Amino acid sequence: MVSEKTVSRLTTYRSLLRQLAATGATHVFSHQLADMARSTAAQVRRDLMVLNAYGNPRTGYLIEELQQSIDDYLSFSKGITTILVGVGSLGRALLAYFMTGRSHIRIVAAFDADPQKAGRTISGCRVYPPEELFQQVAGKNVHCALLAVPGSEAQKTADQLVKAGIPSIVNFAPVRIKVPPTVFVEDLDVTSSIEKAAFFGRHLPKAQEMKK
Repeated sequence: MVSEKTVSRLTTYRSLLRQLAATGATHVFSHQLADMARSTAAQVRRDLMVLNAYGNPRTGYLIEELQQSIDDYLSFSKGITTILVGVGSLGRALLAYFMTGRSHIRIVAAFDADPQKAGRTISGCRVYPPEELFQQVAGKNVHCALLAVPGSEAQKTADQLVKAGIPSIVNFAPVRIKVPPTVFVEDLDVTSSIEKAAFFGRHLPKAQEMKK
């Protein structure tokens, strides 16, 4: 089993390879990928060895083959079946982005306790009341749930997702949730990320100082 950090870097490489392919590039060297990923060429090569992918010293890695290798390794080739819980401002933005077909992530159902939203189709996705969660996920082989509810509802909702057999949760709520060790949670705290960026933006050497 590879580490969480390795998987995170592989998903980053996949995104960068997609960007390179969009420019018409067909090959990439490890040092080029490292520069884009803010890593080192040695780290990139170690990560890609997990895929049994080895570049040619003269031409580098074939981008298309490397993308496919990452997809196959991470089981992305058939898409990631996802549900969304919470169709507020953030939830609507997630639907607007992922329901365009630009991604391998497929949101197959959304849930919201607001009766004005339940029963509607928003950005092409049907919204159901929370009490229909078990019914709607049955047989769909859902890989992940996006949790975009208020903090006060996060733990209760997470408990329902666990009971429904959802194996992983991306938590956008501003609180940490507790789940069994058999369920993976990725916490995405937008506020903390902005605070972190602002802090280091103030304290990193300024461009003028670096020129001295």
